[in-house]
Amino acid sequence: MTTEHAHEGYKAGFDPAEKYLETLGISADGLGQRYPQGDPQSADPLGEALTIRDVAKLLGCSPWTVRHSYLPRGLPFLRSGPLGKLTFYRTQVVRWILEHQRKGGK
Repeated sequence: MTTEHAHEGYKAGFDPAEKYLETLGISADGLGQRYPQGDPQSADPLGEALTIRDVAKLLGCSPWTVRHSYLPRGLPFLRSGPLGKLTFYRTQVVRWILEHQRKGGK
């Protein structure tokens, strides 16, 4: 079996060597991932969507302070339209907070 075909066995969910492991008394369950490229359904890299109130609660301030103090300083957000509501993503907000803490709040 070529290396290419061996990887196909893992993607298909079976391992031809599995029966040999069983005869040696070794469980195939603890041998790692079968498809190491990652789970296509992995967690969202942006995190959950937050409202301006959620962000204010996370920062320990009011929504007014978020809008008038933190947005001009670069707090990342997405606006649904020219006058639409603001949407924030938890991972981006936390990363922004950590970066500003390292810079001394600037």
